[in-house]
Amino acid sequence: MIYPITAYGDPVLKEPAQDIPKDFPELKELIDDMYATMYHAHGVGLAAPQISKGIRLFVIDSEPMMDDEDKGKGVKKAFINPEIVEEDGEEWGFEEGCLSIPGVREVVYRPERIVIRYFDEEWNEHEDTYDGMTARVIQHEYDHIEGILFTDHLSGLKKRLIKNKLTKISKGEVDADYKMRFPALAKKR
Repeated sequence: MIYPITAYGDPVLKEPAQDIPKDFPELKELIDDMYATMYHAHGVGLAAPQISKGIRLFVIDSEPMMDDEDKGKGVKKAFINPEIVEEDGEEWGFEEGCLSIPGVREVVYRPERIVIRYFDEEWNEHEDTYDGMTARVIQHEYDHIEGILFTDHLSGLKKRLIKNKLTKISKGEVDADYKMRFPALAKKR
């Protein structure tokens, strides 16, 4: 199933997500649907709040973000109830975008390395270290389950410069080549 992507302005994107219990119904199906939704929208990561589910789950496939010398080193993985336990290394800037904020891209600075503890689809616990582009994709998606958007990392000036674009997105005035769910339109119904 392909879910509509929840657009900027929906409160679910700004609320910290809840832990997932082990008996969560049809979790594997949800993860498969999240991958399908992510690929359909040409994304490299998707967090559950982006499909209007306030749970601590995200999926990534960082392979499309790899440089030529790093091809084959991308990570495709689901992260259940993740917790970043360490971030270190020099912060580096990269132009990020978000499926929930189509048409907006800005440079965000993030630490180069992370250590993250999480459960996989079989409820096995892991603690792994990631760096470079995979770490960035994970940090971006992790922010989503903490109620943080990449635009929250921007300076006050940058936020003011994109304010009108964000307002239009929340009202459904945006072109995206995937189905979206807009908070302003849902309230009118």
